[in-house]
Amino acid sequence: MMQRRRRRVAAVVLLQKILVCAICTIALVGILSGYVHVLPSSRVSDSSDTYKLPTVTQQHEYNYQKLSAEKRWTKEEAPPHLSKLQSLPHLSKAPISSHKFDGAGGNLDFEKLWKPPEDRGFVPCIQPSSNYRAPDQSGGYLVVRTNGGLNQMRTGICDMVAIARIINATLVVPELDKRSFWQDTSNFSDVFDEDHFINALANDVKVVKKLPTELSSATKVVKHFISGSGLGYYRDKIGSLWEEYQVIRAAKSDSRLANNNLPPDIQKLRCRACYEALRFAPKIEAMAKLLVNRMRSYGHFIALHLRYEKDMLAFSGCTHGLSNAEAKELQTIRQKTAHWKVKNIDARGQRAKGRCPLTPKEVGIFLTALGFPSKTPIYIAAGEIYGGDTRMADLQSRYPILMSKNEEKMELECNLLYRVMFLKEKLASVEELEPFTNHSSQMAALDYIVSVESDVFIPSYSGNMAKAVEGHRRFLGHRKTISPDRKGLVRVFGKIEKGVLKEGTKVSNRIIEIHRKMQGSPRRRKGPVSGTKGINRFHSEESFYGNPLPDCLCQRASKNLKTSISIR
Repeated sequence: MMQRRRRRVAAVVLLQKILVCAICTIALVGILSGYVHVLPSSRVSDSSDTYKLPTVTQQHEYNYQKLSAEKRWTKEEAPPHLSKLQSLPHLSKAPISSHKFDGAGGNLDFEKLWKPPEDRGFVPCIQPSSNYRAPDQSGGYLVVRTNGGLNQMRTGICDMVAIARIINATLVVPELDKRSFWQDTSNFSDVFDEDHFINALANDVKVVKKLPTELSSATKVVKHFISGSGLGYYRDKIGSLWEEYQVIRAAKSDSRLANNNLPPDIQKLRCRACYEALRFAPKIEAMAKLLVNRMRSYGHFIALHLRYEKDMLAFSGCTHGLSNAEAKELQTIRQKTAHWKVKNIDARGQRAKGRCPLTPKEVGIFLTALGFPSKTPIYIAAGEIYGGDTRMADLQSRYPILMSKNEEKMELECNLLYRVMFLKEKLASVEELEPFTNHSSQMAALDYIVSVESDVFIPSYSGNMAKAVEGHRRFLGHRKTISPDRKGLVRVFGKIEKGVLKEGTKVSNRIIEIHRKMQGSPRRRKGPVSGTKGINRFHSEESFYGNPLPDCLCQRASKNLKTSISIR
């Protein structure tokens, strides 16, 4: 008798589950029919068809900024992990069209959302002056050990190219950091196109792949170059070391060269190194092309650098919205990381000063306030988000088309109580990403390229990648980059949390007004904060690679300009 009852209960439970799944499936089909589109091919093209960020010459041949011309990409088959969905009729929908969107602040049309700022005629001008000569007789070899993540290493390498020129050194292809937080074993040639790097700089600096065998046992001097040093320091103090040594090893590469007050030809060399010579490896560019193509299949998209990762939160000491256990975990990481000098940080003070990355929830409020509709495609340029899906839930509920390169098994979560539906999609399969797995620098390079090529780039924190991407986008024509005013936003978010403000037109108008002039329009690089001295003066300046104007951008003649301005 008891067994019969148990069987009946089991049958009822099974029937309920079937009905729940059926309801979820029907609801999902309805939701997806509004915004899901077939992704392009899963195959990575071979190296002969690699994706190249535009060079200066190519940039003059076409104007990326003209949104009136439709971007056309090769349509291919869906990737393996989405192939089972191809048979569903709602997946044949066309990409998002350029109709008007209704934002929180009223009717915001397509042009206002996606149109880049006026470039005011600024174009790249990085060719050397007529007085520039081929590299002088080499005084010796400069061996460089980079430090930090991809973009910290990348800008450091470009600085070392300029320093090698100043001190008449032969540059040995830099060693990438293998000891940082990410523990990446990648070599230079795994991340960058080594041969192109050497050849592209042939008229500027002699570059060799390895130190000559006969010098492998030579006496070397290891120097920690002083941060933010100028021409005199390198020409006189470092250059004089050739009298005793044939090899100089730079122990670190990040932020070793001044942002300002350097000869124009040295500044232009930094830009040639950064935007032309330091090209990513063919396999990375091929994979990046695939990711860009797949995002384009959805229409215009945002690249969101969501720097809400464990290492950043631990470094910055930001704990807003975290549990006590999570805050303690981050504190432990900070205490155990020897080269992070500041151990005790006032989390509330950090946040009030705008020194914390926005949380995923805050990013959702920010995007909604700017007027981006819920069906906006968003590429998440980031590593693993601290707190995972739970912390991403609010952003995902506002913007369901969240895409990232990382493969994850597709799941369908159905909660009848709240009626929340999610389809988690990733742009690449496990097989496609396998060559890059466990190599943080290579994975970050994929994010970098997609971010540079996105229609709108939004960083949640002004770290190394945010600055590097913004500078590259400025160099390529001032593509739209919205830099959140975190200090101003924190005050708004605080009032929303306390119930003093409610999301809507008032909040939207306030946030739009705050960011009206923070969308990547041309402006001169900011100098040091008044009153600062020494190394603090250097750190208070705007990064050279975050804004290469005026050194590497000139204003061409225009009928609309009263005078033709050429900034040198």
